[in-house]
Amino acid sequence: MSARFITSGGIELAVFEEGNRAGPVVLLVHGYPDTHEVWDDICAELAADYRLVRYDVRGAGRSGRPVNLAGYRLSQLADDLFAVIDAAGGQAHVVAHDWGSIQAWHAVTDPRAAGRIASFTSISGPCLDHVGYWFRRRLLHPTPRHIAQLGRQLAKSWYIGVFQLPLLAPAAWRWGLARRWPAVLQRVEGVAPRPGFPAGSLCGDAIRGISLYRANMGRRLPGPQPRHTDVPVQLITLARDRFVSPALSEGLERWVSNLTRRTLAATHWSALTVQAPAVAGMIREFAAP
Repeated sequence: MSARFITSGGIELAVFEEGNRAGPVVLLVHGYPDTHEVWDDICAELAADYRLVRYDVRGAGRSGRPVNLAGYRLSQLADDLFAVIDAAGGQAHVVAHDWGSIQAWHAVTDPRAAGRIASFTSISGPCLDHVGYWFRRRLLHPTPRHIAQLGRQLAKSWYIGVFQLPLLAPAAWRWGLARRWPAVLQRVEGVAPRPGFPAGSLCGDAIRGISLYRANMGRRLPGPQPRHTDVPVQLITLARDRFVSPALSEGLERWVSNLTRRTLAATHWSALTVQAPAVAGMIREFAAP
């Protein structure tokens, strides 16, 4: 698939389009350590009805690479998302996964979302500010239930601490994890390797993408800011997700005035591959006029 390039914050973003050009725009935002190609199966399901737009986020795939951590901050990532929406015509239904969803939350809770984001489907990637408040509530009210929730989520988030180490995580990707990643996905996630996924640029993408964690986790979680939205949000909770606990969305109605909750018996990546038809059906139903 050929790309066109748009510029946001001094970085060229590779944007890819397909599907029904007369249909509503659906913008799909990938997570870590993926590229736009992680959406191939979802796009195959939706192409007849929607104009599908996806892009490689900064630092990944064919897009440009920031020169410092500031280039990976959520404010800049939200600017990128709005730039792609504007280039696509000014309004889109946004669907996002993992870090794509984290940055999309930052955009959908921005006043600029009004009139530009028609709806938002979030898959396995919470708003970091909402998570900050979630942790704060459980630390201030340490009931047995809250302590259990904290423990489960911290266990799922073990890798975030590793990503803060300057040498260990990049070395792991460089010295074998990238090569073994298809086998890991197949064994742990039930996702069979196929052309385009994982991307051939995986090793470099994964190493650079660590900056997403370093640039944002320490800034947002300890000092969260209130972030509300009136954009319709569909939250697809993955019941077998190894990284995001279902409990992490508890209390989300505080921040979202129009929230639809769906649950899928899927793992983190199987939702976009093995169970792509089910997810595509949820997206189609939610984005319907």
